[in-house]
Amino acid sequence: MNFTRRDAIKMGAVGVVSAAIAGGLSGCSKAEASPSKEQGSAKKLGKHTVVIIGGGFGGLTVANNLKKKNKNLDVLVIEKRDTFMSCPVSNTYLGKLDGINLGTFVFDYAQPIEKYGYKMCQSEVLGIDRKNKTVTTAKGVIGYDILVLSPGIAYSYETQFPTWSKEKIEEAKRTAPAALIPGSEHVALERMLSNMDDGDIVITVPNGKFRCPPAPFERACMIAAYMEKEDIQGKVIILNPKEKFAKYGAFMESFKDLYKDRIVYVPNAKVDDVDLKNKVISYTQEIEDDFETKKVIRKSIKYEVLNLMPTNKANPVIEMAELKTTSDTFHKVLMNGCSFQTATDKDVYAVGDVVGHAIPPSGQTAVWAGKQCAAEILARLAGKAYTLPVKKKAVHAGNVCYSMVGDNPEEGIMVTHDFSWTGKTIKGKGHVPRAASGKFRSTGTAKALHDWYSGITADLFS
Repeated sequence: MNFTRRDAIKMGAVGVVSAAIAGGLSGCSKAEASPSKEQGSAKKLGKHTVVIIGGGFGGLTVANNLKKKNKNLDVLVIEKRDTFMSCPVSNTYLGKLDGINLGTFVFDYAQPIEKYGYKMCQSEVLGIDRKNKTVTTAKGVIGYDILVLSPGIAYSYETQFPTWSKEKIEEAKRTAPAALIPGSEHVALERMLSNMDDGDIVITVPNGKFRCPPAPFERACMIAAYMEKEDIQGKVIILNPKEKFAKYGAFMESFKDLYKDRIVYVPNAKVDDVDLKNKVISYTQEIEDDFETKKVIRKSIKYEVLNLMPTNKANPVIEMAELKTTSDTFHKVLMNGCSFQTATDKDVYAVGDVVGHAIPPSGQTAVWAGKQCAAEILARLAGKAYTLPVKKKAVHAGNVCYSMVGDNPEEGIMVTHDFSWTGKTIKGKGHVPRAASGKFRSTGTAKALHDWYSGITADLFS
């Protein structure tokens, strides 16, 4: 193999920078690393009209839109991280596309705070008391009139691997990062890819509902493109517990046309165990023989890099709030009809990944929901009746989700979702368009991906 930029990375300079950045994303400053007597105690930090838990796409959109319409409204955002990092489009960072670096996805909160005038408390949420309308954080207790929950996801290794010890789960997080939650996970996975020699990369798709359903398959394309570019010998193996997945036809076309000798898609594959020390993953696959008889086979494969995405669940903040949730392993919040108000408590709203409506969990959907939620709250505070527009008329392209599948040239695919009210839930109906060429992917869609990302981040941070 020829000397490439990967070899330069192995020499350490870039790795040191990445490690420093990863440390800055931890959300724990030196002062908070060793809590004072006041932290976590009953110290009162005041009361606010609207308190938002979560400074991601959904939470910031609620905050921004509340302050845009009422600059005098008292709004506080609680976020444990001191830096925002985007998950949408971050797979292009793993693919090392031209012009993409970690700075493409990292933003500071100072600018929107100054621009819109809301307050922010950088702290971890420890508990929620809905009866007394308080949120307990590591810095003290905060009161609210209205609470908005946009905390994102957590991983449920214990559900998928019930025999694993806490120590093994921590080792898996460290050595086979999921990179579905923004922060050091992406940096760690990028480092592993940069440092790897020849060998196979295994990507596991989560069981059940999970954040950004197209993400594992876009990631496979970007990693395959990186391997091609750097002349790394090996396969990208996708283990999916289901048969099909989001944008199935479009991704399978890209796998065949662009990476037929690189990407191996394994459907109906349930991960049973991982030998982290020896880098071996074991799975069970259900297949049909020539007589359409189903049988189960067990396999073990060796990997060089493992991107283990475990079962997803709602952030623990949802359990702290003791809200009614769905009965599946994710536990999405049940909503109060055609609304972003929770079914449990009229003073608690929810947006983002945790919403119980049948709409895709994406960055664009979080922004759309954040705007609708803000409008609901503003009307309520003004003493006005309010109905979400989607109840009367379907929303065209309420969600637009792009995935980068090619490099040199950059090519992308997309799906749009129209949102409508079914009488029980807000539901999204998806459509994956073809380009003029007849293929699903196009350079125009790749450009649209970059334009969308520039626009959505500019709206939040500039």
